[in-house]
Amino acid sequence: MPNKRSGGGLSPTQQAAKFLGVSVLAGAVMAGIALPAVGALGLAAKGSVEGFDELPANLKQPPLSQRTTILDSQGDQIATVYSRDRTVVDLKEISPYMQQAIIAIEDARFYQHGAIDLKGVLRALNRNAQSGGVTQGASTLTQQLVKNVAVEEAGDDPTLVAQATQQTLGRKIQELRHAIQLEEELGKKKILENYLNITFFGQQSYGVEAASRRYFSKSAKDLKLGEAALLAGIVQSPSRYDPVNDPQEATKRRNVVLQRMADVGDISQAEADKTKKAPLGLDISKPKNGCITAVKNGGFFCAYVREVFLNDPVFGKTKEDRAKIWNQGGLTIQTTMDPKAQKSVQASIKDHVNQKDEVATAATIVEPGTGKILAMGQSRPYGMDVKQNETTINLSVDESMGGGAGYQPGSTFKPIVAAAALEGGMPATKSYSAPYEMEYPSPISVCGGKNWVNTDGTKLTNENESEVGPYSMKRATALSVNTYFVQMIADIGICPVTEMAGKMGVERADGDKIGQNPSIALGTQEMSPLTMANAYATFAARGMYCTPIAIESITQRVGEQSKSLEVPKSTCSRAMSENTADTINTLLSGVVEDGTGTQAGLQDGRDNAGKTGTTDFRYAAWFVGYTPNMAGAVWVGDPAHERRMVNVTIGGRTYPKVFGGEVPGPIWRDMMSGALEGEPAPDFNLVYIPEERPDRGRGDDNDNDNGRGNDNRNGDDEGGLIGGIDGGTFPTPEFTIPEGFIQGQGNGGNNGNGNGGFG
Repeated sequence: MPNKRSGGGLSPTQQAAKFLGVSVLAGAVMAGIALPAVGALGLAAKGSVEGFDELPANLKQPPLSQRTTILDSQGDQIATVYSRDRTVVDLKEISPYMQQAIIAIEDARFYQHGAIDLKGVLRALNRNAQSGGVTQGASTLTQQLVKNVAVEEAGDDPTLVAQATQQTLGRKIQELRHAIQLEEELGKKKILENYLNITFFGQQSYGVEAASRRYFSKSAKDLKLGEAALLAGIVQSPSRYDPVNDPQEATKRRNVVLQRMADVGDISQAEADKTKKAPLGLDISKPKNGCITAVKNGGFFCAYVREVFLNDPVFGKTKEDRAKIWNQGGLTIQTTMDPKAQKSVQASIKDHVNQKDEVATAATIVEPGTGKILAMGQSRPYGMDVKQNETTINLSVDESMGGGAGYQPGSTFKPIVAAAALEGGMPATKSYSAPYEMEYPSPISVCGGKNWVNTDGTKLTNENESEVGPYSMKRATALSVNTYFVQMIADIGICPVTEMAGKMGVERADGDKIGQNPSIALGTQEMSPLTMANAYATFAARGMYCTPIAIESITQRVGEQSKSLEVPKSTCSRAMSENTADTINTLLSGVVEDGTGTQAGLQDGRDNAGKTGTTDFRYAAWFVGYTPNMAGAVWVGDPAHERRMVNVTIGGRTYPKVFGGEVPGPIWRDMMSGALEGEPAPDFNLVYIPEERPDRGRGDDNDNDNGRGNDNRNGDDEGGLIGGIDGGTFPTPEFTIPEGFIQGQGNGGNNGNGNGGFG
């Protein structure tokens, strides 16, 4: 076999092809297409060896696009995503039957010729001339590889794909030039390996490994004779010989391949005849592509990871650069998603909100001090079926990251106002008159040395008329008193609040700036659950804010090499002093102990804190809370901002009015309980905040100091506040105020539900 070669130098056949010039080249490249006689082609300018050598020889070989695998923090698969379902494998990982079958049917003289098979060309020309059309081609595997490389480079651009496959003499000559280059550089075995990895086998399968798993649910190294023959036969026409949609045609084609293998001596005729009688033996695996296939209800987490990749400059300077890497694939992405936390989030959601409810819920858990997003879930599943309430909108994140326009956080914004005030020197014992109703104070300073002015006498109220001050900061926080926090923001100005929000990563979900308006104290600026969870993680981390991250590491396989990619790192900065954070933690511990969030409080002895929130007209309700090692946010509402949560059924239960402590609170409690199971239970660094007795009581007032007597309220104060002070003592997180320090005994109670902050 004088023409057999292992790479390097031109074979005699190639030299002959070059020497023969236009006459042979034209026939060679046009063997598979119908064109006029060679004399009419006008190729004299390129009819010499020198002219042929002037053609560009550098074939641009893009890395083959492959599937990307997304893993949770424990290394278990969440989903696979790809633009083309392909897994590149070495030739030694491909069944010898498969190698023999593809060579037998596509290029039986593969190991005997160079880039062009002149015998095959002459045979094809003769057959085509006899038939008067194109009945046989003569492209070698090397030439087919060149064409497939061009198609791969074209990607999904139909214009570029058409150019890469157009049947013109110029492209075919260039294809031959590149084929000679590959023969010189790669050698036969590498060409065969590349061909089997790049070729399309139908049913979304690119490369023999993906095809083997698609049709037979096994690796390419395990393919048997009949299976290999079937796959080899598909290549010529993946749609015509599709065994899923047309098993009869596929069987005929498989048998052609088997006979060809017998004819060239790869198998015996007896083997061929026996295998021809066997069924196809398909074991179909459905394509598993995209976040819609994610397990562990990780579809939205998967989608968020994709958005991070496409938006973060660490992965490329431009969005086009990043998209190219993403589509190229071959990535193994280990995320921060904690499987235990994710399972707990979704279980809690399922227990409290139904998929087809008029309203939805979204929940996120973040790790304080690291920014790691541990879980992300919602009641409306990831999918396209609108009738089933499926959606691809991630209700937990900002609009730019695949989410919606956000939701007013209501009173969950109030601790940010308090943090700004404390950081500016306000004592934690500060009291305000906090009447039931008042006009917005005016003027109030804003950023830039200007003032906000209440030009039309706009008023605000507390949730119910029984909420009348004066109140201290601790009690106002527990009760979520609107007028208290508006008086506070009037004192300190709006700019310190927006600056504090910025330090805590709090921004509008639609990307706009937070408005310079005192109503921000009541949570009127639309935020996402991830934003609020991560902001509260700042309190849990004693004032350190860390940017949220979803990716731990990425490795990418390019060809036979694997490399690590740089990933976004969480950057941490001090948003407030430790003392300010500790004070907020103390205030918010009171919310879950005897304030509006008692239904959210954890029952296992863990330190926990949080804040309820209900917006004006009840379009949204929240609970955002945390322990020292996890922070979570739960939102409930209508994503379209149309359905008020009044007389609404959620999770099979009808609510006259929805408030943050009653619906989001229990969701938070259950999801956090499961996520924290078996985890350490560190303590907060709580501070002593004296409960300064205002000049009025809230129970039976024995001192006649303007008390309100038995306060059995029936308003909407978000969830079961104990209205009276019981026994003359005010419980604090770490201290009991000595007997006699405060006069008078309370004997009140309530079943009220006070607002956490009108929008």
